[in-house]
Amino acid sequence: MSSAVVFIGPSISTEAAGLELDAEFAPPVQRGDIGRLLAREEPPAAIGIVDGKFLQSLCISPKEVLAAIDAGVKVFGSSSMGALRAAECAPFGMVGVGKIFEEYHSGRNDDDDDVAVVYDEKGLGALSEPMINLRFAISAGLVQEAFTQDTADRFLRIAKGLYFPQRNTRAALMLLRREVSAEEHERICRFFAEDAPDTKRDDALELLARMREYLAARPGARV
Repeated sequence: MSSAVVFIGPSISTEAAGLELDAEFAPPVQRGDIGRLLAREEPPAAIGIVDGKFLQSLCISPKEVLAAIDAGVKVFGSSSMGALRAAECAPFGMVGVGKIFEEYHSGRNDDDDDVAVVYDEKGLGALSEPMINLRFAISAGLVQEAFTQDTADRFLRIAKGLYFPQRNTRAALMLLRREVSAEEHERICRFFAEDAPDTKRDDALELLARMREYLAARPGARV
């Protein structure tokens, strides 16, 4: 039985995650999944929550996370559903990881829609892009002076106006073409093609590293 279970999906592939942590990787978490782990003859020592289901089924509740913590399981969260639940459950012992967690934990962002995506149920690949990733990308672009503040504001307004299943960089850039000069449009397109960060994935990698450190530090650990 694995000493760690991590719920992942569109934020990071199983292949990439497996390079960072020897764990059991499960699809996006939903209501009841934590309870099933706790009911095992040997529950995991640590649980990581990266991705979770929003629309397809009932999402995991804070109460389920707290039940795992009360049972002595170390629970980590980042990137998407994990970041949301960690922001709520950090006072009770859940370990929040990454920039997206900090956005919600600090109160700078309280919009669950910003982490929502639709994904392929079989391959778990993302079919849309989360608004939170676009926000971090735009912030990085401004630091690099890749485009102007006006272009940034217009892009974010357009992207936020898209219904989240249809939200992606390409759609937002196509609509932005009508509002900025050809030169400015080329600049922001080049940034997204070459330099834009994937913050959800980066935060997932950080979560896996934190879990690896925690597991390695346990008495008699074999990681």
